[in-house]
Amino acid sequence: MRVKHVLCIATNTAVIGNFERTTGFFFPEIAHPFEELEGAGVAVEFASPLGGIVPHDGYDGSDPVQKKFLESAAFRRLQCSRKLSEVDVLDYDAIFFPGGLGPMVDISKDRYVKRAVLRAWNGGKIVSAVCHGPVAFLGVRFEDGTPFVKGRKLTSFSKAEEDGYAARDVDFDLEGVLREAGAEYTCVDPWQPHLIVDGRLITGQNPASGTIVGKAIADALAKVD
Repeated sequence: MRVKHVLCIATNTAVIGNFERTTGFFFPEIAHPFEELEGAGVAVEFASPLGGIVPHDGYDGSDPVQKKFLESAAFRRLQCSRKLSEVDVLDYDAIFFPGGLGPMVDISKDRYVKRAVLRAWNGGKIVSAVCHGPVAFLGVRFEDGTPFVKGRKLTSFSKAEEDGYAARDVDFDLEGVLREAGAEYTCVDPWQPHLIVDGRLITGQNPASGTIVGKAIADALAKVD
């Protein structure tokens, strides 16, 4: 069986909002999915809108999975991420967008992100995201103008979670905008794990969902020829 490949597309944004909050990707939202994917023999490569360094926050050194990832060759590769405009997502079996507040700035509007989502989906690939990562889907439309998320079952960081975490730092409510675009959005109580698999679309609600998202991606890839 051939090795499967996932492209993790992360943020380059280090500061967000009028209060200049330090941000980036939320560390466990790459570390935990990566642990599941690596354990399943899946290769993970990294890209970002600008390429190069990918900032992060939320690192917890008491979590052995996060500590292992921080000290890994994979983390060093992440900090030399490929520029997304120079990557063809069809070279991969799946794409994955981790969250954190950073994606609300660049992943939310980068045209190469939108192109990557549509090209991967139309190419029959798995499209996945966790927490604020589904912001990548906003603005993605099919040729007939239909929003990518319309009628799709998914989840993301919820309004209830954002209200208690970063409402003053973000420009919009991700849950609300996804609903407005026609997504069949569901969530559970704040900070509890929640996974939605809708065909080739895999989403998780929050940092606690990283492990189950990674496992779901690995399970889906195991069925790919």
